[in-house]
Amino acid sequence: MATIAWLGLGHMGGPMTANLVKAGHTVRGFDLVPAAVDAAAANGVTPAASAAEAVADADVVFTMLPKGEHALAAYTGSNGVFATARPDALLIDSSTIDIDSCRTLHDQAEAKGFRFVDAPVSGGISGAKAGTLTFMVGGAVGDVESAREFIEPMAGNVIPTGAATTGQAAKICNNLMLFINLASTCEGAVLADRLGLDPKVFWDIASVSSGDSWALRTWYPIPGIVETAASNNDFAPTFTTDLANKDIGLAIAAAKSTGTPLQIGEHVQKLLQQVADAGFGGKDCTMIVKLVDESLGDGS
Repeated sequence: MATIAWLGLGHMGGPMTANLVKAGHTVRGFDLVPAAVDAAAANGVTPAASAAEAVADADVVFTMLPKGEHALAAYTGSNGVFATARPDALLIDSSTIDIDSCRTLHDQAEAKGFRFVDAPVSGGISGAKAGTLTFMVGGAVGDVESAREFIEPMAGNVIPTGAATTGQAAKICNNLMLFINLASTCEGAVLADRLGLDPKVFWDIASVSSGDSWALRTWYPIPGIVETAASNNDFAPTFTTDLANKDIGLAIAAAKSTGTPLQIGEHVQKLLQQVADAGFGGKDCTMIVKLVDESLGDGS
């Protein structure tokens, strides 16, 4: 078993580290939010007083951070991962970040002699808790294979994506599709209700028909239909509107850099921005349904 350092113990990192502990690994964790460290400690993670303390002498370092700027700071700062990790440590970034930041991390890791892979995840908080996340892993073939044994306790799928940054590319494109699907699910669900369909009957039809999607099966925005949906819990966040807006923004930025028109994606980003501007950025992203039916989700 390995000693694993983990930086970022939020909604995803907390349950992910719990699964590594269950697999027998020693996990040292750090987060800027003390409550997150305490919650992880209750699941067997050894609290560290700083990122440098967590990373020192670790065999593997995972990072799960909100944005590219946070990942860059965690790795390249004076007391960052590159400055404090063992030379033979395997570095795995599971944040969802922009392609340019990811490329910078790969380039600096290579220049400093570290093994590094980008390994973002899909599956949400429920997948993190259940250990069924999909990991999209980009980097040198040998490094990706070395990362697999540490990823597997948290994963339902571990999919090598190719060269450096392709894990992030896969995640960005996947999330673009997710939020487009979510927006269409919200519109279809509300329209079905107003046309007199029983919500459960319509969900039963759509979930086995051509309108099916992960968003429909997992995040259905009408309360009382799908157990895992935030709509059953006053839209308490499983994936915040602010994070959804950030992620679709990454896709739009990547599209601009490659000359790819994203007319639908750009429209959905505007919808998410409307929800955030209305004060619901910290609520679940399925609050986008409020743009279709204001009676759903009072934001309290």
